[in-house]
Amino acid sequence: MRMTGITFAALAFACTSTIAAAQTTKDLVGTWKNVKNTSTTADGKTTDVFGPKATGMAIFTSDGHFAIVNLNPQTPKFAANARDKGTADENKAAVAGGIGLFGTYAIANKVLMLKTQGSTYPNWTGTEQKRDITKYGPNEFTWTLTNSLGAKGEVTWQRVK
Repeated sequence: MRMTGITFAALAFACTSTIAAAQTTKDLVGTWKNVKNTSTTADGKTTDVFGPKATGMAIFTSDGHFAIVNLNPQTPKFAANARDKGTADENKAAVAGGIGLFGTYAIANKVLMLKTQGSTYPNWTGTEQKRDITKYGPNEFTWTLTNSLGAKGEVTWQRVK
């Protein structure tokens, strides 16, 4: 069978459009490492949310559960060497230096909904969090959101192999 240019172009478009965004929970199942987490304020200022050496991990299970932790590995250690004995400044740096959340998830129409059962940012506990999946490939994907800073966030994840 001979393909015309138009048939080939249509076939190529169909193949690439199916991987443009995650369509089901199965697409995200696995472990992902955070490779980008930026925040852009209304005035256009963009910053790395958890510093230049930010790290993080997201785990999505086949039964629809998730756990996400992002942190700044350069957050200062507590002088007292006890989590409940941090100074006001140490506690403030610790809160700004990381976030963790867990719950259940679902995907529909290129939107990831996180039903957050618990979070280190208390305002997110018991809420549904929307993530627009803007790019998706089997080994990397990006979402945008209104982040915990109240700004536009963009987060990119790579599959852990």
